[in-house]
Amino acid sequence: MRNLLSRAITAVALLSTIVPLAQAENWPSWRGDGSGISKEKGLPTEWDRKTNVNWFTKLPERGNSTPVIWGDCIFLTQPISADNRRTLMCFDKSTGKLLWNEGVVHTKPDKTHQTNPHCSPSPVTDGERVIVWFGSAGVVCYDMNGKELWRRDLGDQDHVWGTGSSPVLFEDLCILNFGPGKNAFVVALDKKTGETVWKVDIPAEAPASNDQELSDKQRRDRDVLRGSWVTPLVIDAGGRKELIVHFPEKVVALDPSTGKELWTCDGIGPLAYASPMWGNGVLVAWGGYFGPSLAVRPGGSGDVTQTHRLWHKPKSKLRLGTGVIRDGHIYINDMKGIAQCIDLETGDEIWTKRLRDPKSQKGDSWSSFLMADGLVYALNQAGTTFVLEASPEYRLVATNPLEEVTNSTVVASDGSLFIRTHEGLWSIGEESRKSAK
Repeated sequence: MRNLLSRAITAVALLSTIVPLAQAENWPSWRGDGSGISKEKGLPTEWDRKTNVNWFTKLPERGNSTPVIWGDCIFLTQPISADNRRTLMCFDKSTGKLLWNEGVVHTKPDKTHQTNPHCSPSPVTDGERVIVWFGSAGVVCYDMNGKELWRRDLGDQDHVWGTGSSPVLFEDLCILNFGPGKNAFVVALDKKTGETVWKVDIPAEAPASNDQELSDKQRRDRDVLRGSWVTPLVIDAGGRKELIVHFPEKVVALDPSTGKELWTCDGIGPLAYASPMWGNGVLVAWGGYFGPSLAVRPGGSGDVTQTHRLWHKPKSKLRLGTGVIRDGHIYINDMKGIAQCIDLETGDEIWTKRLRDPKSQKGDSWSSFLMADGLVYALNQAGTTFVLEASPEYRLVATNPLEEVTNSTVVASDGSLFIRTHEGLWSIGEESRKSAK
């Protein structure tokens, strides 16, 4: 009897140590599950370079990608320009220690913009493998210990602004928006072998602009800089899985298993930077370079522009980052660091606030929003994270400077925040939580 009681006590003790670990949230791809919303509670809201810092790890050089997290591992893509290498780095989540660093060498000239270093797409993982897109250097799959499992050469990616779209996983497929440029397509690879399952070409022709509100220079630039940098999003539309991706001029829904076109909705212009947003049964798409924006209800067939489009705005702010949706409201910023709350059903602005770093007065932002526990985390290029309430009533909770340049997005896991800057990788946590561990 005593032995049975002892075993029972031991089992309960083991469960008490295992369950908290199981509750720690993975962040397996850019934007987590695609929504940018974390289930974490009680995340830090105040920090600076010395306060509430778990650790800081120096990175070899600047980079724009966002970390992804599985279990105790943080995965981050990183260029090593001097060696012509494009790498995947794995760090210990608790300490920031580099566990391994693997990659490929690509010596062929590869076009990109000086503000957008190679390796800007984030990795994606399912806990068994990590898949990265290195642009013209190919798609590479590693196991969790850094062993290469397969590699695919999908051709050259050729555009003045380089790459930006991250791969996503759906069942046994790795889906990639390959582009922009003349050789642009959406492709699904078998995640175990790298073999092509389906491929859909993105039309290359550029229609003439009819937007008379733009200057001649803006019109010329927009017509030349045509393409899609968005990361695809898989949604459940009334029991039907739909893969949402923005092509130039239109939003497209594909069957993620086959690539078959399900529906299209016109109205986003020739450029697409911000990725699809989904919430409360509504999809939102933003055109780039002051382009149009729209909202559409999924689940249709064919051209649904006239039947399913809720609203259409012919001109929007200059957006690069993607926002979040909560309780019928969109929270998003633009490249000048102007945050907005927008009514999801109508597209009307509820509030607009300029977020400026109090010291440098800089506010430009390429980052997307993270939302957790009713709060929005908005990071700007100066390395300052503004914490806002996700509410139709504007309230700034905190302003947190790291004083380092960044184009990445804040990530949450296991009670901590992770921020990649051009200088390094930061782990931010509350002092009370650290002392309790």
